[in-house]
Amino acid sequence: MARRIEVIRRILEISDPSALVPPSKPPRVAFELIEVHDPKLNRELYETVGAPYYWTDRLGWSDSDWERWEARVETRIISVEGERAGYFELEAGGGRVTIAYFGLFERFHGLGIGGHVLTTAIRRGFELGSTVQVSTNNLDGEYALANYEARGMRERQRFTERRIIDD
Repeated sequence: MARRIEVIRRILEISDPSALVPPSKPPRVAFELIEVHDPKLNRELYETVGAPYYWTDRLGWSDSDWERWEARVETRIISVEGERAGYFELEAGGGRVTIAYFGLFERFHGLGIGGHVLTTAIRRGFELGSTVQVSTNNLDGEYALANYEARGMRERQRFTERRIIDD
């Protein structure tokens, strides 16, 4: 059943590397840079991580759309004890780096991984540009906004949108 909801979207950013606040004890997490683009992999990550949060804007993309996207972003796979746990994508341009997508598979929520992964994404973002930003909304995980703010990111813009979602 489809329903109309109000979505509050926030753009957060951090522009001073010294303002980054890492979590106190990083878990054992590995990061793998995807150097050979694979549209099926990026699609699978997007669909699996994003399903609980109504990520729908790319569901209709073709392999060609995904290939064009992959050429613009840096994708890193997150693993915990050899098991794929999630991913993040960074898109750089004009000195600003956007954490385009960031998330963990549901079975890895609540384990203290998110703060460490976000810290790693922000640090890499600062290697690529002078400001790192992310977009989040009230459909994202319940701790997403708190994690961004705990790492030192601050709200730059806020928008209210109407969306139709299927339950």
